[in-house]
Amino acid sequence: MEAISGVFQSRADAEKAINELRRIGLSDQRIGLVTPGSDTGELTTGLPVTDTEQPGMGRAMGAAVGGAMGAAGGATLGLAVATLAVPGIGPVLAFGMVGAALLGIGGAAAGSAVGDTIEDELGEGVPHEDLYLYEDALRHGNSVVIAYTENDDQADKVEDVLDRAGAVDLDELRENWWTELRDGERAHYHRDGRDFERDEESYRRGFQAALHPRRRGKAYTDVEQDLRNVHQDVELDSAFREGYERGQAHHSKYTEARE
Repeated sequence: MEAISGVFQSRADAEKAINELRRIGLSDQRIGLVTPGSDTGELTTGLPVTDTEQPGMGRAMGAAVGGAMGAAGGATLGLAVATLAVPGIGPVLAFGMVGAALLGIGGAAAGSAVGDTIEDELGEGVPHEDLYLYEDALRHGNSVVIAYTENDDQADKVEDVLDRAGAVDLDELRENWWTELRDGERAHYHRDGRDFERDEESYRRGFQAALHPRRRGKAYTDVEQDLRNVHQDVELDSAFREGYERGQAHHSKYTEARE
């Protein structure tokens, strides 16, 4: 199984996409929605918002939902809607068990084994290294739809639905994210007379590496071996390390804003 996601500029657009996913046969248990706000309102998608656990999803989602609910003040495990304060955003709603799981990974349960638990049950999950992009999308008021597909044919159909519904391509999302940061990072790097244009690729790679859930809040020396294992084909030079330190500072800015 594969997790496929789409980012939409509005909750209304996201809900329209979910309705289309249901029309092509995707079950509610395999669809999630994460959106900024605290008011559940009336869902046009029909995704469950009661405290009834979805059949077969308990083991995979329980830890993630529990993390989200714990941060939200405590609630029954298996609740199909969760609210969590995400750094730099405020309240965020997750509808459906899959949506609550994504919220748990990105927020309260970051760095834990929740992602591995989900993958054991459903297959390949949302890449952990991309979670910062979804968090950034939420900070900009966008909504995230995530769907777990059962086979390649269904995956193709889901991707087509999301594309036709206006989902932002993940590569575009990544480039937009860096474009917003680039001028500030370039100015910072040039302060010591270094060549940002020459070193940008390595610097950016280090910056992104720092935003992986399992590395957040950790010094470079504490994760150096892990980084070398992951980036075996590239040199972890001084630009990479500087980017890593800046990525940690970037994440801390939002963490401190929450406290």
